Amino acid sequence: MITMALSKGRIFEETLPLLRAAGIEVQEDPETSRKLILPTNRGDVRVVLVRATDVPTYVQYGGADLGVAGKDVLLEHGSSGLVQPLDLKIARCRLSVAVRDDFDYAAAVKQGSRIRVATKYTQVAREHFADKGVHVDLIKLYGSMELAPLTGLADAIVDLVSTGSTLKANHLVEVETIMPISARLVVNQTALKTKVERIGPLIQAFESAIAP
Repeated sequence: MITMALSKGRIFEETLPLLRAAGIEVQEDPETSRKLILPTNRGDVRVVLVRATDVPTYVQYGGADLGVAGKDVLLEHGSSGLVQPLDLKIARCRLSVAVRDDFDYAAAVKQGSRIRVATKYTQVAREHFADKGVHVDLIKLYGSMELAPLTGLADAIVDLVSTGSTLKANHLVEVETIMPISARLVVNQTALKTKVERIGPLIQAFESAIAP
């Protein structure tokens, strides 16, 4: 049995065409089904639904043989026990710094200064500001990130940005792009060796189906 870990939402929807290219059809809709393990048209392949941040953990510890996770999640999780054979070029966005539209970011990040940043991407944020020579006080949040600058909790946020419309609606502006983000295929190191006859063709089918 091959088990693939996916998260609901954008990654699930954008992975479906890649699965079809590999001859795999998920047979239930995760938005309407109450099941957490979904069957496919292939008896030897199943999909498990987990939180996006848990995908690398399930794959690393063998709860799934492979999965799809955003680069942002993988950077925070680390790569131990994981192989990342493909950038699937789906769920594209960017990891950026944003502040209130009346905040002087350029003055706030002069070398040697100190800034307070709210984010769930603490590893990336710490490295980013360290590279600029800026001391950073990190406040870990998991949702409603835009509220942090508006309430005075933080000077800036580091978060995923797609269209920027949510920032604009909350009087925030994107002041710096840290890196582009897309979803990666991740494979358990042991499974790649012990189930290569079944996982290998899936990787090849995905690679052929990836948009140029």
